[in-house]
Amino acid sequence: MKLTLSLIAAGSMIAIAAPAAAQEEDNFSGFHIEGLAGYDSSRPGSTVDIDNPDDVNQSIHDVTYGGGVGYDMKSGNMVFGIEGEWMESNAKTDYDTTGFTGFGVSHVETGRDLYVGARIGVLATPNILLYVKGGYTNAKFNVLATDNVTDVQTDANLDGWRAGGGIEVALSKNFFIKGEYRYSNYTKGTFEAPSGLESDRFNVDLDRHQGVVGVGMRF
Repeated sequence: MKLTLSLIAAGSMIAIAAPAAAQEEDNFSGFHIEGLAGYDSSRPGSTVDIDNPDDVNQSIHDVTYGGGVGYDMKSGNMVFGIEGEWMESNAKTDYDTTGFTGFGVSHVETGRDLYVGARIGVLATPNILLYVKGGYTNAKFNVLATDNVTDVQTDANLDGWRAGGGIEVALSKNFFIKGEYRYSNYTKGTFEAPSGLESDRFNVDLDRHQGVVGVGMRF
């Protein structure tokens, strides 16, 4: 939450300094592309990490980065849009396997993160848009299991939903910056082996929190 407030505050300060030449009728309409980067944290849906003598931490977090595309339509002081993203993440963690007597997870690494959804916003000023968003997300996590003799590599392919909100600032008719927080919850998944063999779908509860900033171009 502190990160989200910082992103919004940063966007507001830039908006104050933004050129007065930004035109209201053109600021938030049309096709756009954007680059995104920020903080990514994933963890099981429980409220606390595993409490044991080894202090195993289930959360994995690091930098996320990628890009997005979208199309917005402006009606009065409201903006309606559709959007999609492809993101990557450096988040990963390793587990101590010395006590394993059977197969267990030894390494988890965050893979690509896909999102498609919609957003709706209201103009706070002619060049500042406050918005909320939501849609479908699919993520991959690379999982390595071991029994300390044999390693097995699989990909967890997870489906879920995403909701969030942010602030977008038009620096001109064609350029903008944004700050955004989003929460994702993954509820279904499959495991895929390197051979392509896929497991049955299973239930999962994984929470994901991200705070990102973006720079984009509107056409």
